Amino acid sequence: MKTSARLFLSCTALLLSAHLEAQTFTHISSSEGNTWQQAKVRMQSSPRQTPLLDVTDATAPITTFRAWGATFNELDWDALGLLTRDEQDEILHNVFAPDGDLRIARGRISMGANDYARSWYSCDEMEGDFELRYFNIDRDKQAIIPFVRAAQKYNPDLTCWVSPWCPPSWMKINGDYPVLSSPYNNLPEKMNYLLYGQTGGETDPDEMKLTGERNGKFPKKLATTDYMIQDPRYLQTYANMFCKFIDAYREQGIRIDMVMYQNEAYSYTPYPGCAWTAEGTIRFNRDYLAPTLKRLHPDVKLYLGTFNTNRQDYVEKILADPQLQSCISGMGFQWEGREILPEIRRQHPDWSYICSESECGWGSFDWKAAEHTFELMNHYLGNGCNEYIFWNFILADNGESPWGWKQNALIRVDSQTRTYTYTPEYYAAKHYSHFIGRDTQIVGYHPASEGNTPVLVAKTAEGKTVVVAGNFNDEARTVSLKLGNRYLNIELAPHSFNTLTEGR
Repeated sequence: MKTSARLFLSCTALLLSAHLEAQTFTHISSSEGNTWQQAKVRMQSSPRQTPLLDVTDATAPITTFRAWGATFNELDWDALGLLTRDEQDEILHNVFAPDGDLRIARGRISMGANDYARSWYSCDEMEGDFELRYFNIDRDKQAIIPFVRAAQKYNPDLTCWVSPWCPPSWMKINGDYPVLSSPYNNLPEKMNYLLYGQTGGETDPDEMKLTGERNGKFPKKLATTDYMIQDPRYLQTYANMFCKFIDAYREQGIRIDMVMYQNEAYSYTPYPGCAWTAEGTIRFNRDYLAPTLKRLHPDVKLYLGTFNTNRQDYVEKILADPQLQSCISGMGFQWEGREILPEIRRQHPDWSYICSESECGWGSFDWKAAEHTFELMNHYLGNGCNEYIFWNFILADNGESPWGWKQNALIRVDSQTRTYTYTPEYYAAKHYSHFIGRDTQIVGYHPASEGNTPVLVAKTAEGKTVVVAGNFNDEARTVSLKLGNRYLNIELAPHSFNTLTEGR
């Protein structure tokens, strides 16, 4: 009898211990100069504050997350190359390995040069080469392909998608890679009239300013001219080029499974870019790119984007074409496009949505920039994006491009000392990507606009609850969440990033 009693008490203790463990969260917090600190938090029977969110097992998921991504740029490869092989391996493991810090499983590749290439190039600069006899990816073999392969060493399941910044220069009406002239390119200023040529408007010198905030409608004025030549020969050749690019990369062991026709069609840039009208966007995607992909690469999805404009009526004009709607699987939003994401997703709930580029900042590499990135992840996941793509994840010095603007990165290399640091944005990213992986359901969202306390609640594929919360205020905040029939009361330090994981 005594043995039975001891056994009963032992079993009861084990059950109680398991119950308490299920009600315990590991709280990981980071603030400036004090990152990745851990403590334990227990669920409570009552809230300390009015709960910001109420999440139950019956709560419908906002989206099911798929992957975090990063962009493979030449200047990133150059920055990585400043370090020793052991340091490179540490960084690549931390960024790409499934058991690393960031767990990046998706790559974005530019077809031709982007603004973080070493210089301008395209895959075919032979004018009039409609048969693409001179198409090649020789430049990509110098940096981009070795870069992707280095990442594949740590994540063999890495998949990629592609978008161009600019067609070959001979396919454009101005015969050059930028949209607008600047001291950083050789385009004659007199060619700028093409942008608004149909209305005879003057270009605004602040239209594409590279520093400061861009408030209001962006762009202030929409291009009236397609910079891509709209002759059918050019449009079909360009569509064929996408397929040749996919083929060429697959020969290198790199699988591309999705394309977008243009990066930021609404940035009228001094670096590689291309302005498109709504009519040109519909025409190229509907009549050329979609059918060519369907014929030659039916396994490759066509997404529409990347949309970096908040002119909702203009985007709706593009999406109103029923034939185009039937061609696409999803959309990519970045920069000002984030403002119209919720409404566009409401109108088209069956498509997939991604953040196609995290914003790059202005070369400050500081905690404020990290808070902005933290809020972006909260916004995009909370509004239904199932992929989030970081831009430059490693840059040297002040992050300056060949076209004269500075950007932030997750990792910063000092080219003089050949040392590197994980920036505040690295920890902002890690607070999400280390815990929210493939098949995680996003089940709760509280925007930063309400009290400077962005909160996201997720359920992993294993059924564990994850809470990611920020406090961008100068004072500490207590946040309460109702999870099931109990409450999680969290103490958030000033200007901190926080992740709480169940049962750890």
